Amino acid sequence: MDFSQINEQPKLQVIHHPDALSNDIDLQVLRLDETHPHLSGNKWYKLKYNLLEASRLGHNTLLTFGGAYSNHIHAVASAARLFGFRSIGIIRGEAHATLNPTLSFAIECGMQLKYVDRTTYRDKTNSAFLDSLKREFGDFYLIPEGGTNELAIKGASEILHAVDKAFDYYFVPVGTGGTITGLINSLNNQGRVIGVSALKGSFLQGEVTELLNQYTQGSFDNWLMNNNYHFGGYAKVNPTLIDFIRAIENDYQLPLEPIYTGKMLFGIIDMISREEIPKGSKVLAIHTGGLQGRAGFGL
Repeated sequence: MDFSQINEQPKLQVIHHPDALSNDIDLQVLRLDETHPHLSGNKWYKLKYNLLEASRLGHNTLLTFGGAYSNHIHAVASAARLFGFRSIGIIRGEAHATLNPTLSFAIECGMQLKYVDRTTYRDKTNSAFLDSLKREFGDFYLIPEGGTNELAIKGASEILHAVDKAFDYYFVPVGTGGTITGLINSLNNQGRVIGVSALKGSFLQGEVTELLNQYTQGSFDNWLMNNNYHFGGYAKVNPTLIDFIRAIENDYQLPLEPIYTGKMLFGIIDMISREEIPKGSKVLAIHTGGLQGRAGFGL
């Protein structure tokens, strides 16, 4: 499988934000959004080894799950088109006459969409439900919701391979926990990893702990989940967040989206201003892509 069109040497961008400068903090962003125009960010790393495994097993169809605004659905549809797979997306919720940009793109890529109600969607890991999907669509390679599995964590463990310097803090937005698990594993207790949850609630700390126990061999005490910057929950925003994203793009030519990366960088700047990050620290923010999500918010 030819991955030459994917850029796995993303650049580091220095952000000279006034709060960072006044606290002598070296703030940089790893621009994973530039890995590919349509298959960018952490999604590429989470999918890479799953694509290789699907090919090895002789599958020509990928099936996965997601909501109507899912970056994961967008990424799987793009990957399927790029690498010659058929794709099926099981979408949580009802179909609408007018598709949002994410689902429009998925269809353009050739993804077949099947809508299911929320009760049915909760059975996404149930063997009986998966068997019914195989009867409907034929054999497929299953990629879980959000893409998090052992192979995704293996791929996410390679995200920092392109970074040739050490940082004191590594920030990453968190949805299902696969990416931060890979980062924690690859750093092996070097530096401090802080996940900024895009979801309301405190359950992600436990889920990432479970992923680490299940898929890694080490013992890690250098990470935590910050639950203070979800802005009300997944895909919830307010004018303060939108204005922040616009200002960052205007001042630093750094595009963000409001579901994950905007919340993460807002949290970093707020923590710096509160002096929750020690003066003189070196801070790396992982830009996880997903910029197609901007369209639904007028950005």
